[in-house]
Amino acid sequence: MFVCICERVRECEVRSAIRAGARCEDSVGEACGAGTGCGSCLDRIVDLIDEESADTLVAIAA
Repeated sequence: MFVCICERVRECEVRSAIRAGARCEDSVGEACGAGTGCGSCLDRIVDLIDEESADTLVAIAA
């Protein structure tokens, strides 16, 4: 599924950028281009950052 239609960036690409160290919308944009067009996807990007951060914390705790 596309997260960013303007730049044709898929959710898996955004998640990969986050797993590689992107921790805010700007760093995700620098890594894969998502959120650098109209900005309508920024809320979804923040949600993905939160999800990936929560998944990382659970994995560390286990």
